[in-house]
Amino acid sequence: MNTRKKAVMYGAGNIGRGFIGQLFSESGYEVVFIDVNEKIVNAINAEGKYPIRIVSDEQVEEIWVENARAINGQNIEAVADEIAQADIMATAVGVNVLPRIARNVAWGLMRRWMNGNMKPLDIIICENMIDANHYLHNLVKQPLEEDFADNLESLVGFVEASIGRMVPVMTEEMQEGNPARVWVEPYCELPVDKAAFKGPIPHIKNMIAFSPFDFFIQRKLFMHNMAHATVAYLGFLKRCKYIWEAVKVDEIREIALKALEESALALSKEHHTDMEQLMNHSHDLVRRFGNKLLGDTVERVGKDPLRKLSSNDRLVGAARMCLKHGIDPEHICMGIAAGFKFLPDNDEAAQSLQREIKSYEFENVFSRVTGVEKDSQIFKLVEKYYNNLA
Repeated sequence: MNTRKKAVMYGAGNIGRGFIGQLFSESGYEVVFIDVNEKIVNAINAEGKYPIRIVSDEQVEEIWVENARAINGQNIEAVADEIAQADIMATAVGVNVLPRIARNVAWGLMRRWMNGNMKPLDIIICENMIDANHYLHNLVKQPLEEDFADNLESLVGFVEASIGRMVPVMTEEMQEGNPARVWVEPYCELPVDKAAFKGPIPHIKNMIAFSPFDFFIQRKLFMHNMAHATVAYLGFLKRCKYIWEAVKVDEIREIALKALEESALALSKEHHTDMEQLMNHSHDLVRRFGNKLLGDTVERVGKDPLRKLSSNDRLVGAARMCLKHGIDPEHICMGIAAGFKFLPDNDEAAQSLQREIKSYEFENVFSRVTGVEKDSQIFKLVEKYYNNLA
């Protein structure tokens, strides 16, 4: 009989396998992945484990994540059974996919309670989105039967997490014959919202429970994600393929560091945090972006610009916070301007955005995408750089 506690990992993508699944396994849990990618599901089940390759410019290390299995997310009955028996759960499916899994989560919770399992279940939400906890809570609440509404409030914790580990898109060459193999950087800390847990906070390796948590979410989005996107969009204009190539261009690295300084100043004022620590974090981020063996591409980091240029996301959200505290977001706006010129071959969202810019005046497209008024300081800065960037 298996006496291990069970962790359900909804999403067996790069973050699910390459970060959260690893931490669950190394904390003594049986890890059950839910995913619709049959190749990955079958690869995990074939051996009951999968490899993670930790790469840096200094060394390469491969470890195996043990006590793992996977089920196909289209098997709704199996999904409900696993959630009904889970001791902890996490999602890493992407913000756009959360609405598609919410009904399955709701059915799993209802089955859990109908089976008499009234232990609290905390769901660690590993998605790049501010207020992801409220968003997923509302999605799961909709399909729940009324009799279970009180249980959702008292027994389910929707726990925001800040995902800092960088994981590239895996190629067949990198997989080396095992579709479940994933490459990651050494960084492996998992800050989570301490106040959101409904049950006792579990011991999970490298998990840092912190409250209030807004600072960590905004630091991840307005520093890490903002600078990553800035490097990608400027790198595209310099015809760089990889992020490490782009960040080694002196001009791009300087702009990224200046943009990070602007965001750090705003965050320091917003949350009364130490500026020196934030700048140390900035320099560490740029160093990590330069990890050549990670092989992360400009196209991957910059993809879906319509979302990444939206009102409260990494770039415009950071610029807004700067203006709130009287800081001129000059270099962040360079990144925004470059984002409006991002046009890789295989990004339909980017292609759509460029078609719209050709058909309408830039200022109108800008306002629609970003939610920023045309008389704003952000637009004036972006327009200046948009017209000058080649």
